[in-house]
Amino acid sequence: MPLAPVSAAVAAAGLLLHPSPAVATHAASSSCGKHGLVCMTVTVPLDRSRAVPGTIGLHVEVLPNTDGPRRGVIFLVAGGPGQGSARAFELGNPTTATFFRTIFPGWTLVAYDDRGTGSSGLLDCPAVDRADPSAVLSASVVAGCADSLGPARDFYGTADQADDMDAVRQALAVDKIAIYAVSYGTKLALAYASAYPDHVERLLLDSVVPLDRPDPFTTDELQALPATLANYCRTAGCRAVAPDFSGDVVALANSLAAAPLHGSVPSGRGHAAIRLTAAGFLQLVFDADLEPGLAAELPAAVEAARRGDPQPLLRLDEIDDQGGPVSSPAAISPALYLATTCHDGPFPWQPDTPAADRPGVLQAALAAGPTSLLGPFGPWALTLGTASSCLGWPTPTAGAAVAANPLPDVPVLALSGSLDLRTPTSWAASVITQFPQGHLLVAGGVGHSVLTMDTSGCSQRAVLHWMFGATPPTSCPTATPLVTTVPAFPTHLPARLTTPRRVTLAEQTLHDAEAIWLLALGTGDTSLMAHGLAGGTLTAYPHSIALSRYAITPGLRLTGSLDLTRTGPPVGFTGYVVAAGGGVGYELLELKDGRVIRHVHVPG
Repeated sequence: MPLAPVSAAVAAAGLLLHPSPAVATHAASSSCGKHGLVCMTVTVPLDRSRAVPGTIGLHVEVLPNTDGPRRGVIFLVAGGPGQGSARAFELGNPTTATFFRTIFPGWTLVAYDDRGTGSSGLLDCPAVDRADPSAVLSASVVAGCADSLGPARDFYGTADQADDMDAVRQALAVDKIAIYAVSYGTKLALAYASAYPDHVERLLLDSVVPLDRPDPFTTDELQALPATLANYCRTAGCRAVAPDFSGDVVALANSLAAAPLHGSVPSGRGHAAIRLTAAGFLQLVFDADLEPGLAAELPAAVEAARRGDPQPLLRLDEIDDQGGPVSSPAAISPALYLATTCHDGPFPWQPDTPAADRPGVLQAALAAGPTSLLGPFGPWALTLGTASSCLGWPTPTAGAAVAANPLPDVPVLALSGSLDLRTPTSWAASVITQFPQGHLLVAGGVGHSVLTMDTSGCSQRAVLHWMFGATPPTSCPTATPLVTTVPAFPTHLPARLTTPRRVTLAEQTLHDAEAIWLLALGTGDTSLMAHGLAGGTLTAYPHSIALSRYAITPGLRLTGSLDLTRTGPPVGFTGYVVAAGGGVGYELLELKDGRVIRHVHVPG
């Protein structure tokens, strides 16, 4: 899928569709967990014109305010499109509930799974689910998904979902709602604000997608990529690894278009054969704005690939594609992503253009555009755009009509991360100009999804104060990363290592282990085994790391167990590790909060 829709990053552009009355046909509620959580099913028509029969039961979760004055109702809206908000925000989880109650004190919290996601009539196309996450979907697979969904596929556009939001509002019997939305969810929030301006109290837009973005060629994201990547290597340690990280990424991507990387890396399936294309590589790069472990590994991995060693990069691709929410349609529905994206458009072709003629129309549109259309990348980058994703999808002939309603004059705060590769800050800036009470806050050192990824606490405090009417700052200081940039991978080690060299190499290996631990947990599994570049394994648990002969170079192997004792930033582990190899005997290392505080050479 292009530009990691499973990470809630990018929605298709399109005109806002005119809503029909969004009255729920049925609503039922009951207690559904501890801490006062209430679940509802709000039943809405599939097609509000009733031309196509059917209904959808929207799963809604409500966490009432129980402390202090009641300030209102706020909807929490996740991204995708394809991510169910009820599942994403987990209001039944005490930790999650406490976080959002702290950010939004006095507000009743509401999260529901959009139509086609989670527990709201999940759309599922097995062929799409089984596709390589880093590969571009073929037109035939996309067409097969559309065929399996039938005529119902035309009723999952952004406007249909905005109508659903108002149905939930009506079912809750409230006149005005505040909305906190992330990524594609911001586009949905803007669609709702345009369609139902009288029912909006305030908007908190995190990682903003305007109503008319992205374009079919993903132009803005590709053009902004080099400048954003330049911010990734802001520390001296990173610059020592990759003095021109941005230029290296661009050069490597363009070279992979002609000659993809091939190799085999250890995996839970034995050995995995990896073929990394230019599009797959950029997919991996885009994932770094949501995965701090991946961001820490990428500079060294790209540098290694540039000098002819593809293994670090192939290993990252293997881990990034493993398990977790990406592989579960219940958590993020690729079929719903297609149904929404390919409904909204816009595309270079007309609705009646045969599917066989669309590639030619797309190529002609690319040729007619400016040379900078795809940024510094070659024509191959066309495959990253929404138009390429939807070549095989039938252009909808049903749905709501087009409307262009004015946006409400309400308080709006937009959050943007300086390291966000998916939703450029320029998008947030353009949206804020449409609101007289709009403010933009740029969080330094933060990628996508600012409110939940900002380790400095600055953006969280700003939102809390803004909710009480204070004017937020325009920027936040650069946040400290959870893990530091991994040093360049060692090469050409001597057969025998001195004790100081062995300790230094062990520390480099531990830097790598911390980043891989964080990346492995980012896949969503509570424990996941990753493999060292030169053998051995790392098992990642939420609060510990287990190493077994883990190596990033044939010269040294680490075995031991480490407990997370500092949550950071940066994170730190405490424990003991045996470093063996590179000569007689071994080193016993003692770590405290991520630093080697003592080492003992044990002759052997």
